[in-house]
Amino acid sequence: MYTFSKRLKIFSIVLMVLGAIGWGSSYMSSHNTTIEDVKEMLAAEEASHGGGDHSAAVASESHSDEADHGEAHDAEEAAHHDDKHAEHVMHQIHNRPYSALYVAAFFFMMIALGSLAFYAVQYASQSGWSPVLFRVMEAITYYLLPGALIVVAIALWAGDHLFIWMDPEVVAEDKIIQNKSGFLNRTGFIIRAVIFIGGWSLYRYFSRKFSLAQDSSDNTSNFKKNFRISAAFLVFYLISESMMSWDWIMSVDPHWFSTLFGWYVFASMFVSGITVIALITIYLKSKGHLEFVNDSHIHDLAKFMFGISIFWTYLWFSQFMLIWYANIPEEVTYFATRFEYYKLPFFGMLALNFIFPFLILMNSDYKRVNWFVVMAGIVILIGHYLDVFNMIMPATVGENWFVGLPEISAVLLFGGLFIFLVFFALSKAPLKAKGNPFIHESEIFHY
Repeated sequence: MYTFSKRLKIFSIVLMVLGAIGWGSSYMSSHNTTIEDVKEMLAAEEASHGGGDHSAAVASESHSDEADHGEAHDAEEAAHHDDKHAEHVMHQIHNRPYSALYVAAFFFMMIALGSLAFYAVQYASQSGWSPVLFRVMEAITYYLLPGALIVVAIALWAGDHLFIWMDPEVVAEDKIIQNKSGFLNRTGFIIRAVIFIGGWSLYRYFSRKFSLAQDSSDNTSNFKKNFRISAAFLVFYLISESMMSWDWIMSVDPHWFSTLFGWYVFASMFVSGITVIALITIYLKSKGHLEFVNDSHIHDLAKFMFGISIFWTYLWFSQFMLIWYANIPEEVTYFATRFEYYKLPFFGMLALNFIFPFLILMNSDYKRVNWFVVMAGIVILIGHYLDVFNMIMPATVGENWFVGLPEISAVLLFGGLFIFLVFFALSKAPLKAKGNPFIHESEIFHY
């Protein structure tokens, strides 16, 4: 049995406390920002870029009285435009703490959901190599229920700070959102969330129950039950995950859609889940646990990390290339915004999620070296956090983005909660699924 160490428990609690304090501080700071503060900030930015007063340029060919009238009108129009722009920027600044919290909450939730899908695949395919890792997978999925409920709670609490279709005033003036209001409404959002979370949690509960019961069973009936519900769950998962990605991510920008988006989000959560399985397995081995896990198991996890990273890149390029090449204004604006304001996180994400794993994990020998796998895993997780960041932030904070106190604090908050719940779950059952009929094959697995 694994014992949740006091040091790790304190570490996770400290992360949560620091994250909560830091995020609360950033929330108060952003909401204390007034329209006057924003105007001063914009004026300073304009001055630093050598900008002048754009209202000073008026036509000089007219008669003096007409010129005076035109100048006054232009000045009034410019002042109105400046006020609207400053108000828009202020709303984006106010949105940033909510967005940072939501990005981090979704990122850690998707790790648990990706791990659950990977776990179900192992059962449905009756894999012989992976049963020695089942307790690690089950512990990671323990975070799914609270993590998913937190994501939905933040979405409903933040409301139109994240989802403009939740603002009745915006909907009243936007025909595109009105046409989608049969799907994009609070009631439908909540009902679908209950179905998604309920389905995922029910599978996780019964699969864990059957897995533990199999340890003390003298037959394989519980394993067969797990096989059947895993196969059924994967069908539900593929449908619910796609719809979840529309609701919880794509609808932050309700004027844009991609038919490939569900698969794209799936690839991101799948590789993130597998990466965390590898990292926790390596950590436990370093502490003297999981002695039945060998280099070949780490090698296979690293192969999945490598393979799904390539798959993610394929989906990313497929989505990007078709939209960019077609150059349809209402579609290409999604990437045009990111090219203009998010160059560093956008292209940095591509380097971290594809180029780095490709170079590091392509070599078969490196997949057996724990510190190489850990290094690649950390980079992959940072890259996929940036992936979620790029999905959410442009629609909510526009060009007023930064990776600072609210973003780091939110990661610390949910990172601490994730560590606490996962390692708590690890301590509640033996680390070896000894009753699994493939456990012996898994123990002697060598590649």
